[in-house]
Amino acid sequence: MVRTPRYRTRIALSVLAVLTLFTVAVYAGPPLLCWPFDIGGAKSLPFAGHNWQSADPSYNVQNLVEDTLAILQPNAPVIVRMETIRRATVYAVYVSKNRELAGRLLQRMEARANEAEKSGKPDGLALFDLGYLLETYKQTSHREGSPANLAAGRDGYAMIAKAIQLRGNDPEMEFAAAIVRTDSRASSSQRTAHFKQALAGAKEGSLLAKNLVSHAELLQAKGKSLGDLRAELK
Repeated sequence: MVRTPRYRTRIALSVLAVLTLFTVAVYAGPPLLCWPFDIGGAKSLPFAGHNWQSADPSYNVQNLVEDTLAILQPNAPVIVRMETIRRATVYAVYVSKNRELAGRLLQRMEARANEAEKSGKPDGLALFDLGYLLETYKQTSHREGSPANLAAGRDGYAMIAKAIQLRGNDPEMEFAAAIVRTDSRASSSQRTAHFKQALAGAKEGSLLAKNLVSHAELLQAKGKSLGDLRAELK
């Protein structure tokens, strides 16, 4: 059979289309679970790779609650907190399949935020962690034994928005809020507003800048650099 140039072109385009679909599929799924965040060399829960299923098989999940809280200290950047909560949810829901473990983590985070509130000095980071965990749990609803019902009826996004007010100008929290509002039922105007605030505060070469570019598609943007994104969302 003679392969004409036109035939070969059609085959090449078909292969390219499949590869493009495959690339997108790698990151398909709930955004708070399936889109990992670049934290550079920062410490987080152990993971064997960048895939959301790359949990470390040697990790002892019985240490999950204490290990997670030990990482979520005041000096931990918000993006590290986002990735740590993502990994903690993977371990609690997909590795241990123990809803009680997920519940203990939520209780400890809630207690920490409540203690700060009662002291008269609300902790924006503790409130952020609680809100982000609630929204992450909601995205496990497809899984049997999911802790999503623990978050049902609770507005984690509102907690994140309050945390932003408490922290003042925090572009990483704005990025987190934008990611949370990628839910199809959420307000696209809120997502865009948070995205713009994150872009405005991001510094070239920072972890935030890298994550804004790597998550641009998720945020309904096409830019391949910080400058491109800023121009696109003017």
